[in-house]
Amino acid sequence: MISAQPPFRRILLVCILILGLGWIFLSRVETGQTTGGPIPAPQTGFLAPAFELEALDGQAISGDDLRGRPLILNFWASWCAPCRAEMPALQAVAEAYRETGLLVLAINATSQDRPADVGAFVSQYSLTFPILLDREGQVGRLYQIQSLPTTFFIGRDGLIRDVVIGGPMSSASLRARADSLLQETP
Repeated sequence: MISAQPPFRRILLVCILILGLGWIFLSRVETGQTTGGPIPAPQTGFLAPAFELEALDGQAISGDDLRGRPLILNFWASWCAPCRAEMPALQAVAEAYRETGLLVLAINATSQDRPADVGAFVSQYSLTFPILLDREGQVGRLYQIQSLPTTFFIGRDGLIRDVVIGGPMSSASLRARADSLLQETP
């Protein structure tokens, strides 16, 4: 007579199978419920996020249209003391490098500022470079701006070369970074 396997082994196998199926069922994730994690803040080596904003003069400016040009992108507000201190240096760099193709853009955190104050600020400092209005704060969120001023130095290829959080930056510091952007081969 052939002896049958003890029922204990069969019960154990069935229990393990049930537990395994239960684990699979309970730990499943529905499609679309996960991401690759939080989107990292734009930083050195990252592609600068695309944006489109209206300038103070009413012209629409798109970040994508600026590819191929080195770019200094400054986030600021009229009530920000370091922003006030660094604007003359930004203006001086914009004027000095105008013929090189370097573009200085200043994005006003208009969602945290008053439009009338923006115009007065631009007049007070005789700013001639484009002033973009981030009325809803969408570009500030896209660039994950936590502090004003914050300045991005972007190469011709659209990659961020440097980020300076806080300020004011000196004219010499701005010029050194501008020179570095311009030394890159197109």
